[in-house]
Amino acid sequence: MGHDYNVRRGSPDPLERAISKNYLNEAELESVLKTIEAFPPIVFADEARSLEEKLADAALGNAFLLQGGLCAESFKEFSANNIRDTFKIILQMSVVLMFGGQMPIIKVGRMAGQFAKLRSDPLEEKNGVKLSSYKGDNINGDAFNEKLRIPDPQRMIRAYCFAAATLNLS
Repeated sequence: MGHDYNVRRGSPDPLERAISKNYLNEAELESVLKTIEAFPPIVFADEARSLEEKLADAALGNAFLLQGGLCAESFKEFSANNIRDTFKIILQMSVVLMFGGQMPIIKVGRMAGQFAKLRSDPLEEKNGVKLSSYKGDNINGDAFNEKLRIPDPQRMIRAYCFAAATLNLS
């Protein structure tokens, strides 16, 4: 069951308004969202339900939640070695916590899709030049360059592929 990604700037849905206001070409945005909607889910419903049950155990004090990963991922730093090293650290930490706490550890990786960055200011200024803020590789480029700072919906497809590849390595 998919979301109807009929994104419009005047939509009553706040998520649709937030997505659409970043992009200049609404038709291209809608095309990309429909493409992504046709892709397999990154996380399956049974995995989410299983995690929900485990989190309930943690809320009751019967397990410990360990969350690790980056606050924001970048396309430039995407590599099998970086993914492996992050998993390795999370697993090492979970072993220490399990022996120290004598309870199950719920391991959650904050990765495989952290390609966007919220910004409090829509503009960034350098040497008197104002450009759109860098909003994460999912949206625009980090170089202070007018062309790269234009939000590009095609980046969402690349982010989906990186997220799927990350989970394939887990």
